[in-house]
Amino acid sequence: MNATTDGRDPWSPTRRRMLTRHVLRWAGDALAVFLVVSSVFLHGPQQAPPSASVVAVIAVVAAALLLLFRRRWPIPVLAGCVALYGVASVTGTVAPGIILAVAIAMFGLANRSTRRITIIAAAITAAAVFLLSVLGAVVSAADPRMVQFTLAVAFAAAAGDATRSRREYIVAVTERAERAEQTREAEARRRVSEERLRIARDLHDTVAHQIAVISLNAGVASSSLESPERAQEALSTIRSASRTVLGEIGALLALLRTEDPDAATMTPPSGLGRLDELVEQFAQSGLAVHLRVEGDPGRVSGAADLVAYHVIQEGLTNALKHGTDQRAHVLVEVADEQVTVVVTNPSIPSAHDARRDTAAGAGHGLIGLRERVASVRGVVETGTTASGYRLAATLPLAKERP
Repeated sequence: MNATTDGRDPWSPTRRRMLTRHVLRWAGDALAVFLVVSSVFLHGPQQAPPSASVVAVIAVVAAALLLLFRRRWPIPVLAGCVALYGVASVTGTVAPGIILAVAIAMFGLANRSTRRITIIAAAITAAAVFLLSVLGAVVSAADPRMVQFTLAVAFAAAAGDATRSRREYIVAVTERAERAEQTREAEARRRVSEERLRIARDLHDTVAHQIAVISLNAGVASSSLESPERAQEALSTIRSASRTVLGEIGALLALLRTEDPDAATMTPPSGLGRLDELVEQFAQSGLAVHLRVEGDPGRVSGAADLVAYHVIQEGLTNALKHGTDQRAHVLVEVADEQVTVVVTNPSIPSAHDARRDTAAGAGHGLIGLRERVASVRGVVETGTTASGYRLAATLPLAKERP
């Protein structure tokens, strides 16, 4: 079976990597011990009197065994190997195996310590090997083997530090890549969330008015069954509004399916330039709209133009759904630095209460409208007046560059 009793895979990639790491460590330890111990049999204790041969062999074997603990205690192992070299030197023996053990211990220390500690340890180790060799009268200060011993320690320190630096570099690069991936994922989620919110707003702006028209005329038709002409007129309006909303939804879906936002399927953007068309649509739905424009609407452009249009659309839709007398007033006032849009309509107290609930957050239309206005640093005001309900928005205009 390939799984243990608790359901874990004993040969998962993580376990395989751990097993490979342990095998490599064991192989490295075995190779280090073999190289150090074999030096005794290959070269023998050089310049050693017969009585010191046994001591030298014991020192070499002890140094080899110390290397097994270099990962857990790198500094004590290095110090122990240097001390064993001193023991061999006192007996008048040149032991290349112990120098090799010192170099391996130096590599292990540099591979697991900071550069500062590595430099200090390498300098102390090289000085200790030099002094012990001279004091033990093993070799003279001018002997070429002194240069070899010192270079072995220095090379081991440099190789260990380079290995540590490379490992830290790889870890740092991996962490940066992971952070960058997480940042990209977070940015992608944020963009998806914003896009979903934008689609919800556009869908509401596209169909809310026509659905309100259909609902209102359905009520008129049901209450006018005894008057065929009025019922026929209401049903005709419902049919026209249904076609319109289906066409608008189809255009929106075509826009969502396209990969190019500037493709030909994109509908013309709404703005104050299409205000007359919007008023005409509501007039066909039975809402008499009195429009007053002060200033030059052509100065309103970009996001402010689009938001101003949607403010009027939302206000007239609410007037059609909740207002009385089927009339509304729209004021567009374009000043030097801002444009103010005001939509008012008569309403009854119960509608006032419902509209207050909507403004408090119950209605998705005003929630989306507030977010649209806030996106251009504008301000929305809603509430009741002596004559009915008032929706006003003040939008700053982009400053023209000289």
